[in-house]
Amino acid sequence: MPRLTEEEIAQVKASTDLIALIQSRGIALKQKGANWTGLCPFHDDTKTPNLIVTPGKGLFRCMAAGCEKSGNAIQFVQWHDGVSFRHAFELLTQGGKAAFTASASKHPGKAKRETVPRLECPLEREADDAKVLEQVASYYQERIMLPAGQVARDYLASRGLDGEGLIEHFGIGLSDRTLGLRLPHKNRKAGAELRGQLQQLGVYRKTGREHLNGCVVVPVRDEKGNIRQLYGRRIASNSDVPKDNRHLYLARPLAGMINAEALKNREIILTESILDALTFYRHGMEAVTCTFGTANFSDELFDALRAAKIESVKLAFDGDEAGEKASAKAAERLQAIGIDCHRLALPWGSDANSYALDQGGEALRHLVRTAEWVAPKTTPSKVTQAEPQSPSSQENLRDPSATSAAPRLNPKPAPASSLAADLAASNGSAEVAKERKPTSEPTLIRKGDCHELALGPRTYRIGGLDKNNSLEVLKVTLRLSYLFKDNMGEGSAFHVDSLDLYRDSERRRFIERAAEETLLEKDLIKRDLGKLLLLLETAQEDRLNAPLETESEIVELTAEEEREALQLLRAPDLLDQIIANYDAAGVVGEQTNLLAAYLACASRKLAKPLAIIIQSTSAAGKSTLMEAVLSFFPGEDQVKYSAMTGQSLYYLGESNLKHKILAIVEEEGAEKASYALKLLQSEGELTIASTGKDPNSGRMETQEYHVEGPVAIVLTTTSIDIDEELMNRCLVLTVDESTAQTERIHALQREARTIEGILAAEERKDILRLMQNAQRLLKPWKIANPYARELTFTSGRTRTRRDHEKYLTLIDSIALLHQHQREPITHTVGGREVKMLPVTLADIEAANRIAPEVLGRSLDELPPQTRRLLDSAKVLVVRMMAAGQMGQGSALFSRRELREATGWSAMQIRRHLERLIELEYVAVRGGRNGVTMKYELLVDAQEKAESYRVGLIDTAKLKAQTTKKAS
Repeated sequence: MPRLTEEEIAQVKASTDLIALIQSRGIALKQKGANWTGLCPFHDDTKTPNLIVTPGKGLFRCMAAGCEKSGNAIQFVQWHDGVSFRHAFELLTQGGKAAFTASASKHPGKAKRETVPRLECPLEREADDAKVLEQVASYYQERIMLPAGQVARDYLASRGLDGEGLIEHFGIGLSDRTLGLRLPHKNRKAGAELRGQLQQLGVYRKTGREHLNGCVVVPVRDEKGNIRQLYGRRIASNSDVPKDNRHLYLARPLAGMINAEALKNREIILTESILDALTFYRHGMEAVTCTFGTANFSDELFDALRAAKIESVKLAFDGDEAGEKASAKAAERLQAIGIDCHRLALPWGSDANSYALDQGGEALRHLVRTAEWVAPKTTPSKVTQAEPQSPSSQENLRDPSATSAAPRLNPKPAPASSLAADLAASNGSAEVAKERKPTSEPTLIRKGDCHELALGPRTYRIGGLDKNNSLEVLKVTLRLSYLFKDNMGEGSAFHVDSLDLYRDSERRRFIERAAEETLLEKDLIKRDLGKLLLLLETAQEDRLNAPLETESEIVELTAEEEREALQLLRAPDLLDQIIANYDAAGVVGEQTNLLAAYLACASRKLAKPLAIIIQSTSAAGKSTLMEAVLSFFPGEDQVKYSAMTGQSLYYLGESNLKHKILAIVEEEGAEKASYALKLLQSEGELTIASTGKDPNSGRMETQEYHVEGPVAIVLTTTSIDIDEELMNRCLVLTVDESTAQTERIHALQREARTIEGILAAEERKDILRLMQNAQRLLKPWKIANPYARELTFTSGRTRTRRDHEKYLTLIDSIALLHQHQREPITHTVGGREVKMLPVTLADIEAANRIAPEVLGRSLDELPPQTRRLLDSAKVLVVRMMAAGQMGQGSALFSRRELREATGWSAMQIRRHLERLIELEYVAVRGGRNGVTMKYELLVDAQEKAESYRVGLIDTAKLKAQTTKKAS
């Protein structure tokens, strides 16, 4: 309970009519001049009126020998009513409202003696637990608004949580041990029952004391608004209360949540403490809630987030080891149900509340806006989300290496510290200060995530340096260890603390405390810190100023590896060998798809590469097909993401995509970046203007970011309706979902469990290495096609303008792949030598075998899976016509019959059948009033599916035409 201040006591003395108070206790008084007299109630005073009351001073005294009671109004009630001093104070104020004011009785008469008065009980007898908790919380909230609650309001103000609006909205209160003064006596039935109920609720301890005494109290409610818990934060100074005892909850299960209204938003902030949550709310970020500490992310809160369909959570856990671990666990748990997670880059050793106090609300909002995306643990190490950081926000990142591909503007350097200047002066010249790393000084050694500096028997261990993301702060956890010898033998002493080495007050504090713990001289420790500061500054600058754009890893091939790779590339049946190697690498079927995808990835060396979309239903193997194709290409030539944000591509390094493969696991994950992908493919480069901070002046300026292509793009999708603009730019490959292909995959899976299968898997490593080395030997070339004018392509639709370009690029890719088998063509233009690789008739013939299937699909108005369902429906109708001796119009079929014929799921049948009905290939017949829905095939069931017609010239005819022209 907060102690009564002298001001509070003086206020009660001044506002209480002492004459009216004493007469209310049945004591008759008579006025004699400025004083009043009466019989003293504190001893046997029956004859002489020994009680003297001086209302002008608010005092009374007994003149009788042996009694000598004297004091103020509070002490009179305390002794007369037999209660505590605090209870007497409460009785006089009646819970904060004076009971006997100076105007209460100008001419008081003789009052009847009363029993000891009781304060009004705020709790109802026989109320249920929920109502009692509500009444307790209401009483606490009433207490914090009284003058006696000023100490609690001051505490909230010291945490930046001032404002009656916040107190009222969250029902914040104060537990000051006055609740018991208002309860019936415990020796009465009503008092015993009420106290017993409060013990069961956890409000009272078994000792009979209020559990949250001396705490600011915040009710924790469920989504229906019922109080499920009370959180208490002690307002005593840190030195008075152990750290583990500052945060209290009722001795009952942790339940409910703070600010359930936040779940109306799709994106929320999640903190680890209630005060942190109140901090965000106080600064206008009202979509916030919290866990019950780092170890108590309750199932109730988790289920509420899932039920509310929260899409994104900003994790604002403390910047310490416990916060890091709790944040990682929370992110893993939330990502498992599809919730996107970001982590606020709070400085090491701080929480949201302390950060807001130190930096202000706008800085806290900036942290929320620039929160770092948390990659799911289930994602492979090379598959990460490309999350852009604006130039102005990159200095706030927790780990600068996490965005090593993105350009960075260096923040304005911090001013030289006085300690550094002292050291520079002591070394005799400004040049030493400028170089900052005197050769005579010991060096800073990195050990894991920490650094160490050894200075004789003194060792300084520095943690958290990498968490500083600008040159304006140098916050670290510093430990000084000192080994010594004395008469007792060898020993050690140490001191550890967290501090910002750029703050003079914090350095001085460390020096003083370290000197006390280690018995070293303060001047010695001060000199050590000067040396350490200069070394840490250098390390900090080297890290932050390191070039973020690095050249691609160059893999040097041995002579034997190069010979083997060239032997493959010079093989006359190179394309057949590629297919054979895929088969040997454990991929069955899909020959056309594999070859088309391989050529598309190889086209990354061309000026305008191909792009592919691999389309299939879920679990059909689209990702397996993509992984199989990419396995034949070097890792340094691949950039792979699971998802991309809208501007992520713009902030990649300038040449990080040039002549590489950009693979995105799911097309849906790149939906926000679709415009950039289209632009990158069409224009071959990306350019964006963005605002950032000038490293010298600190002013905002426009910065231009440029990303060069060309790049080959590979996407996978389960969607039927692909974005038309994207599909026009890509080859669409459809996974073989036939029963025969499924049987081949099953056989391969069983074979992998055998001895032969395990040995074959080891041999596949050599195949992958060979194929990757072959790609490393390919160089970008211009491709010249001497037969280009004679080629033909269907022109019935405008979209074939792009399909025709894909066809020509497919030919170029095949020619590029054979670059080690033909002599280049050389011409001179304006003094410049131009080299080109020629296309052969064999290249065109190979492209003509692939193009009808991969390009013809794009000309079909039906998606490939829908076309397969139509073909299956035709087979079903033909079978029904033959079995029932009926015409096609009578051969009606149901969805169930179609499912049994195809083996597809009900969802697949429904989606593709709706497309066939929409395009009038199938019509609905009947199906009302409980009758099974029937369908009629509107196209000829006997008609075989048309082969893909893209209007390509026959290579034999092309050869004849070429021979004729040559002759």
